[in-house]
Amino acid sequence: MSGAKIRFENVEKRFALRDGEHVALGGVSFDVRAGEFFVIVGPSGCGKTTLLRIAAGLDQPTSGRVTIAHGDGDRPENAMVFQGESIFPWMTVRDNASYGLRMRGASASHIDSVVGHYLDRTGLRRFADAYPQQLSGGMKQRVSIARAFACDPEVLLMDEPFSALDEQNRTLLQQELLRIWDETHKTVVFITHSVDEAVTLGDRIMVMGADQGRPKAFVDVPFARPRSVLDLRATPEYGPLFHDIWAQLKDEIRFPSAEPAA
Repeated sequence: MSGAKIRFENVEKRFALRDGEHVALGGVSFDVRAGEFFVIVGPSGCGKTTLLRIAAGLDQPTSGRVTIAHGDGDRPENAMVFQGESIFPWMTVRDNASYGLRMRGASASHIDSVVGHYLDRTGLRRFADAYPQQLSGGMKQRVSIARAFACDPEVLLMDEPFSALDEQNRTLLQQELLRIWDETHKTVVFITHSVDEAVTLGDRIMVMGADQGRPKAFVDVPFARPRSVLDLRATPEYGPLFHDIWAQLKDEIRFPSAEPAA
């Protein structure tokens, strides 16, 4: 795979519709490097989530393939953090965070050590025995992040995990994610509609076009790590980069034509 951790090769996805066929992805090809925080940004309906679901094995391509290079050991190929709440409501925070490790048959001591570490990193240690209905939306997403990192997957796939949160919680969780990523350097594919979020988190950004989900541009993010979310946005380089990516994206956003006034 020539240094690529994930390779998308001519990935096509077609859906049968009553009046014909919809091409969600039309022969998409690109690589994600090992240890890269790779962000995909694009308009609604461009195929971002379909591409991620295929990478996760939750959907199958009509043609083409996605391959993930495996390292040593028996780590799971991927873990996915979804846009909506995906933790089990009948389990405590600790049990949710340890679910993947328990399914793999990890020892109790290993589970305690790893899960305890990520509960600390996400600020959830004192809520370990709480149930999801006792948590805020932001805290529930922290549980999802802790669970994903705890099972130590080859790659981490994140589908707009912060989109439903208010701006304050979103900023806090972006900073938490950056801190955890700095210690693991996990290969991440992260989907977002937000150019701000893409620039804040990513090493490289793929702008997807509206037409069959094809890549329109790849943008390297030049900011050093570790990063502070708020400090980064105050730098003079941040605005021009945001503008350049938005310029690539804005022509892909289509609004339905307005009906003439009666």
